[in-house]
Amino acid sequence: MKKLTALLMLCGFIALTGCNTMKGAGQDIQRGGEKLENAAERHD
Repeated sequence: MKKLTALLMLCGFIALTGCNTMKGAGQDIQRGGEKLENAAERHD
């Protein structure tokens, strides 16, 4: 039972870490897109 609990906790930790990483990547991509959009608007 202790091994199962430890495994579930480890899986939960990995899932939370992955979500934070994907959220950060999404924010970086969004910022990059906004900069490209602003640059395109300046050159119109």
